Amino acid sequence: MADKFFRFGPTALTTTLTTNILKGPVQAAAGVGIVAQDIYMLLRHIRIVNKTAAAATFSLWLGATGGNAAGTEVIGIAQSVLANSAYDWYGYLRMDAADYLVGGSATTTALTIEGEGTLAVV
Repeated sequence: MADKFFRFGPTALTTTLTTNILKGPVQAAAGVGIVAQDIYMLLRHIRIVNKTAAAATFSLWLGATGGNAAGTEVIGIAQSVLANSAYDWYGYLRMDAADYLVGGSATTTALTIEGEGTLAVV
């Protein structure tokens, strides 16, 4: 299986900071003869858009479902996004089968998240 591009979102962020935003690639392995633990995601870009006239903040963690434990912060802890603007993150964040991208915003539905990456096989 060759690497396959994927995207997630757009999804409005809420004030629940333990919201599951993106789950590791278990579903992608179904029906193709690949064990879920052998497939992973590489997040390459996350964009968070502020649609309001006031700055708003967001926080993202990488870990277990519904969890935002200390030490698992990955992107934008209380990161401010200016009014009517966007925040872009670029990198190579690997997500395995058991990983979740979890997070939220300090202002309900002011921010929208979307991202892109690739699925790959070990």
